[in-house]
Amino acid sequence: MRKIFRGWRLPVALSALVLVGVPAANAQAGTTSPNTLVPVATGLNTQALGAIQVFGSTPASTPETVSFVMRMRNQEQASWYVTHGVRHFLSESQFAQNFGQAPGHLNQLVRYLAAYGIATQVYSDGLDVVANGTAGQFDAALSTSQENVRIPSQTTKSGEVIPAQDVHVNSTDPLLPDYLAQNVLAVLGLTNYGPFTTNVAHAVRSVKAATTSSLDANSCIALTGLPSACHLPSDFVSQYGLSKVASATTGAGSTIGIVTLAALDVGAPETFWSQYANVPTTGRTVTVQNVDGGPGAPSFSAGSGETDLDVEQSGAVAPGANIVVYQAPNSDFGFADAFFTAASQNVADSVSASWGQSETSVMASINQGLESPQYLQAFDEAFLEMGLQGQSSFVSAGDYGAYDALPDVGSTNLAVDTPGSSPYVTVAGGTTLPWSATLTSNSNPAVSAQVNVPTERAWGWDYLWAPFAQLTGTSYTTQALGLLAGGGGGYSTVYSTPAYQQDVPGVNSYTAVNNLTPTQYTTVAGLNLPTSFSVNTSPSVTSGTGSGRNVPDLSTNADPFTGYLEYSPSFADPSNNGGGPLLEGGWGGTSFVAPQLNGSTALIDAYVGHRVGFWNPTIYSAATSDWSPFTPLSTSGPSNDNLYFSGQPGTVYNPSTGLGTPNLSALAQFFRFSDVEGR
Repeated sequence: MRKIFRGWRLPVALSALVLVGVPAANAQAGTTSPNTLVPVATGLNTQALGAIQVFGSTPASTPETVSFVMRMRNQEQASWYVTHGVRHFLSESQFAQNFGQAPGHLNQLVRYLAAYGIATQVYSDGLDVVANGTAGQFDAALSTSQENVRIPSQTTKSGEVIPAQDVHVNSTDPLLPDYLAQNVLAVLGLTNYGPFTTNVAHAVRSVKAATTSSLDANSCIALTGLPSACHLPSDFVSQYGLSKVASATTGAGSTIGIVTLAALDVGAPETFWSQYANVPTTGRTVTVQNVDGGPGAPSFSAGSGETDLDVEQSGAVAPGANIVVYQAPNSDFGFADAFFTAASQNVADSVSASWGQSETSVMASINQGLESPQYLQAFDEAFLEMGLQGQSSFVSAGDYGAYDALPDVGSTNLAVDTPGSSPYVTVAGGTTLPWSATLTSNSNPAVSAQVNVPTERAWGWDYLWAPFAQLTGTSYTTQALGLLAGGGGGYSTVYSTPAYQQDVPGVNSYTAVNNLTPTQYTTVAGLNLPTSFSVNTSPSVTSGTGSGRNVPDLSTNADPFTGYLEYSPSFADPSNNGGGPLLEGGWGGTSFVAPQLNGSTALIDAYVGHRVGFWNPTIYSAATSDWSPFTPLSTSGPSNDNLYFSGQPGTVYNPSTGLGTPNLSALAQFFRFSDVEGR
């Protein structure tokens, strides 16, 4: 099949487009008087929290930040342009004029909140109004009440810990006059609960490679006990065909944006670049912007290692690019505002994030009244803005294979990660590079087992279950239930299949390996969800069809056993099992892929001579052309699966790895010779 990409030019007279919109949730626009109060979409509601401990009303003097995400105008047109390919990119003022909320409606909200003493900042895109006041002021303005609650520490089935938190929550739905509510998509910030976790993973520390060699301090085996887990960004460049572009440009003139929910260890990226990655630290800037007051001090438990690696990896791939770190509180309003900040400033040419939660978690929270029904649509608006402005965007696919709800809900259903399930962002999946070793157990060095991955495959740790059972003397089932990791992939239950994926061979069909069978169904927040697995020691290969947004879009190395070096002062934090060395190998996860693609975009932008914009319309067109720059990982069966989804021989797309692995210099040629004009 041969396709040639053609972008779409936005009309000159955008203001003439017909407004396409849907009335705000629970608000019947135009049917109530201007003084009628109607509910607006919000976050946590204590009526649904059950046993969570309430310890009093939130003091009226408590400072709070609340974000009013406005309803985007002409969203259907924006969606069409972005998913089909934008030819000429808009400035932020052009975007605001044609797609942001009308200035008169913004001023109405600002005046209304000011009457209660609440200060506001209206983002230049006309989509986000960030308000600062006190709990008492917001209670009065929104006719609600707030309580302080203690949410206990939660240890997920994957072993991740969401720490105990004392937070404020709203106990009743907030209300706004209908003339305001019909223009507001969601109200975020009446709770400051932080549910998000990173998509970073580490190799199992209880094993090492058998060796008698003398090793220096920088040997990967000395650092990790493993032979192939200390890659550098330069290895990514060579592995995925970026060397030609990297030899022509450093990305100078481009700006990389990192959206994160933990503070950067200032100075860590420069140390990594100079001492380990062998790239210069001069001639570029690393700027930190605290969104909504920032996430607090750096710490391992908060996820600062994630922020460090995002900057280290993207900046080493593009050593001449400037970097802006948009770091926000770990909360729904903080995460959304960080993306809106990157979009409305329109400084970063490309943006990535490696935080998220499963669609199952979001749907359960919505059903319980814990999250805004329009929460995901808030991210869609930010991604659409970036797409229209020519800002490339990348989000990691998750690290639990096809079972993304394991870490946040404890459910064993098939699920994908958010905000990566949005059709307006490029989703980064994961692979395992070829490697082999004779492994021994740290507790019993006399026992060994062989691991051999002969070719690059979808990342799924089922290839380790039998060797680890042999090493530890435990059952295959025990290891299967203990080693649940892999590159995220599957089908969204929220979004339909976008235009750029339609008619692509392999989209909405799959083969799968029945390693695990979900069992013990129970009702969780109105959802009938499985909470356990039975393990199939001789799994069969099946096939079927899916529907919805297919993720990921493309994949590169993410398996910690073939992973990367990371330098982070946060590793010394006592919350990291009492502290550890600042430099470690064996780090991986799709957390690495998203920033590496972000850095790749900085190089490609500089090579092409302008922003290339949202990748997906171009990469799907390129993958179905006669000169595809992708290698599909299409082998079917247990040698190539993400714990469930596998490959399909002869297809272009597979839900375990998307379009497969890229040759990035070849892909750059598609961007160069497309008819996108930049801005």
